[in-house]
Amino acid sequence: MSRIILFNKPYGVLPQFTDMGTEGSPRPTLSQFVDVPGVYPAGRLDMDSEGLMLLTDDGRLQARISDPKYKMAKSYLVQVEGDVTDDALVQLRRGVSLKDGLTLPCEAERIADPMLWPRDPPIRVRLSVPDSWIMLTIREGRNRQVRRMTAAVGHPTLRLVRRAIGEWTLDGLAPGSWREVEV
Repeated sequence: MSRIILFNKPYGVLPQFTDMGTEGSPRPTLSQFVDVPGVYPAGRLDMDSEGLMLLTDDGRLQARISDPKYKMAKSYLVQVEGDVTDDALVQLRRGVSLKDGLTLPCEAERIADPMLWPRDPPIRVRLSVPDSWIMLTIREGRNRQVRRMTAAVGHPTLRLVRRAIGEWTLDGLAPGSWREVEV
């Protein structure tokens, strides 16, 4: 039977079990939070992003979750700079032209402040520039894709929290905590 672990990755944690390449003090990794032998991340979540990561001991399941050809939906709560316009949402929904090509169409909607846990360190706040939140669901997984998409439509990302991967969600998981689920 396959093991699958839902983990709420805090900001500043590397999405891997070891820190292989920095001089000086090592950075926090998954090993400081998840002490379960034989499981590996299914996909990545940048060090400066937060939220749901899946870990599993099943290589085929890992591929199905992380390989873009399976188009598994990944949903994000995204705090962006500026008041998100209807035009920006339409552009996101149609697909955005990035240096590595046009993104697939996605789901994008303006949402109220999702009342998340405080981020440590807090995001930068500029009194003269408002911010807003969107829910974005993509079905591919390019490097830093959500950040590049929001920037391309004029709304740089301030905070990025992955809320769901397929049917699995962050619900009930505090930052740094995990739980095992049935597959």
